[in-house]
Amino acid sequence: MKLLKIVSFGGIGILLVVLITATILEKLYGTSFSSRYIYHSYGFVGLWGIAAVAGIAYTLKRKLYRFPITFSLHLSLALILTGAMVTFLFGRQGNIHLRINSPAQQMFCDEKGDSIPLPFRIKLNGFRIDYYPGTQAPMDYVSQLTVTDGSLDDNGTVSMNNIYTYRHYRFYQSAYDPDGNGVTLAVSHDPYGIGITYAGYALLTLSFLLFFFVPDSGFRKLLRHPLLRKGTVTATMIVLGCLPAVSAETNRPNVLPPNVADAFGNLYVYYNDRICPLQTLARDFTMKLYGKSVYKGLTAEQVLTGWLFYYDDWKNEPIIRIKSKDVQQRLGITGYARLTDFIGKEGYKLKETRRSNAPALREAKEADEKFNLISMAATGSLFKIYPYRPTNNEPMTWISMVDQQPQGMAPDQWLFIRKSIGLIAEQIVRNNNKQALFFIGKIKKYQEKEAADILPSPLKFKAEKLYNMLRHTRPVAMVCLSIGIISFILCCRSMSRRKRINPILRTVLLALLGGIGVYLLAVICLRGYVSGHLPLSNGFETMQFMAVCVILLTFICCRRFEAVIAFGYMLGGLALLVSMLGEANPPITQLMPVLASPLLSIHVVTIMIAYSLLAFAMMNGITALLLSRSHHDCTEQIARLEVISRLLLYPAVCCLALGIFIGAVWANVSWGRYWGWDPKEVWALITMLIYASALHPASLPFFRRPMFFHWFCVIAFASVLITYFGVNFIMGGMHSYA
Repeated sequence: MKLLKIVSFGGIGILLVVLITATILEKLYGTSFSSRYIYHSYGFVGLWGIAAVAGIAYTLKRKLYRFPITFSLHLSLALILTGAMVTFLFGRQGNIHLRINSPAQQMFCDEKGDSIPLPFRIKLNGFRIDYYPGTQAPMDYVSQLTVTDGSLDDNGTVSMNNIYTYRHYRFYQSAYDPDGNGVTLAVSHDPYGIGITYAGYALLTLSFLLFFFVPDSGFRKLLRHPLLRKGTVTATMIVLGCLPAVSAETNRPNVLPPNVADAFGNLYVYYNDRICPLQTLARDFTMKLYGKSVYKGLTAEQVLTGWLFYYDDWKNEPIIRIKSKDVQQRLGITGYARLTDFIGKEGYKLKETRRSNAPALREAKEADEKFNLISMAATGSLFKIYPYRPTNNEPMTWISMVDQQPQGMAPDQWLFIRKSIGLIAEQIVRNNNKQALFFIGKIKKYQEKEAADILPSPLKFKAEKLYNMLRHTRPVAMVCLSIGIISFILCCRSMSRRKRINPILRTVLLALLGGIGVYLLAVICLRGYVSGHLPLSNGFETMQFMAVCVILLTFICCRRFEAVIAFGYMLGGLALLVSMLGEANPPITQLMPVLASPLLSIHVVTIMIAYSLLAFAMMNGITALLLSRSHHDCTEQIARLEVISRLLLYPAVCCLALGIFIGAVWANVSWGRYWGWDPKEVWALITMLIYASALHPASLPFFRRPMFFHWFCVIAFASVLITYFGVNFIMGGMHSYA
């Protein structure tokens, strides 16, 4: 039995090292290198096989079949690996290129470049791109196929997240030719492997669900642990920082009156491949330039329209935020730049960023983008507020007053587009705000007349404006972190002294945290309603959702473990702060066709819950490490923290495993393969294997030691950080958008 244990757990350990090495080699030498020499090698597959066989033999030797649910959990993993082995040995994947009205194809090319014959003929009848209504943003790619099998013909449709299957050959949309008359389809032939793997997924899901209800399971035993009934709690305090005073600015540039600027914000605009309030464009414009949604007490609408109507005033305004010291030096400024700072005696100071053959710093390119954005606002090309419906059944286009006249547009319509902004400017010069509002209203009526069938509903329009008013993540994050850090320090101190929490203070803390949770949930719901899909498609949205998960878990756990209140503030604040790493409050965009699947939402939600639970276990570990250095005897508190962390680990590993396998099903539906060894997939697997090892204290006795377990929870969380952030910002891959 000892040998079987060494081989099974040792094999998993070796696999972890190999997987980590593979992701590093992929970054250094490319995907093809790691695929050829590691992931698709017989040695790698054999290593999985040895670990699986030894693991099953070890479970049988330990007579785990006497515990049916625990045994079925391990059996399901073996079944999944068996399916993967069958896919590796007998499955075929490749691509086939089809052209409309071209002879039917009879073979496809696999990953090695070899031609594999098809047992039938296939041809492309047509291809189209479906767009989101009134936009140029692709919503779906659709191919119409005909399969000829002897004397039988079968018609099928392939689109994103919609597979066409014939005789176990599965066809997926992969790419299309620039002229729209040809497509490349991914082809998968795996008649047995997918079925076996899916059976393993189903057994794993059922086993996990039953595991939490079996009286003798490790999870249920921990719930009955006597240390959880103890009343050892902590004292926590709130310390709110004073908000900085805002003084009135007297040296502000000329702007439109608030009511006129607000009227501009109520116009529709085509922005980021969707139709939205111009207020949204104004807010994103101001955030991009200045880093905040207001400037010297001026609204975002006043800032944006200021560049259009009062360019001479605004070009000397220090509103362009430049974070890079190098770029500041090149512009000759400190902190914020004026538009005039970009121009010197020799012309544009950052002109090297526009040369394709010259390496440019990322910070310099960002500054160059801000300069270009201002130029678009000042010239009016940013204001695509005029819808035009061509007469030849082409999609509706949105143009600005400086665009070229579309072919077929009526002269009077074109005259209105060219002159309406000028008429508004004329009334502004005359201080005739009433007449300016009249002409703005004319533009709004033009929009409603020309694009009535594709404009957002009035309710959605108002919802987006409300969302723009509410999305202030940074101050909420700072409040949470301030309360959390101070609470955590006092938490550790009071735990060592066995003090109890003040009931009133506890109620206040929970009420405030609950208010923050409701606010975040409202913002997330508004963003989802406006975008038309669950807001879980990028890093910003997933971290916002993780903050909500953390707050929800805080309320679930606070009854038995009141120190979790401090953890909830800290982790929630960190999640919100991290959500702004890439870009503060990124704009709402249309969902990419491949992401338009309900499986995506389930996958992300499950993974985020797992990460939240593991974050709580990590915080428990840090608390225990600090208590171990206390001058007081904290043995009982450390042991209690260990029990709580073990309790959290079961649902965390469960959610992580289910999230990975739901993602695999989604990938199989969208790309034709349920596992592609993408760096994010690999590191999610690494994380699951690392944490799953801690669920085997009977076989790995060092996990029974409380301090070892706490050190493990702290160090192991590095794998979560690498999975989410390391892959996104360093390794890249298909999942780098999330």
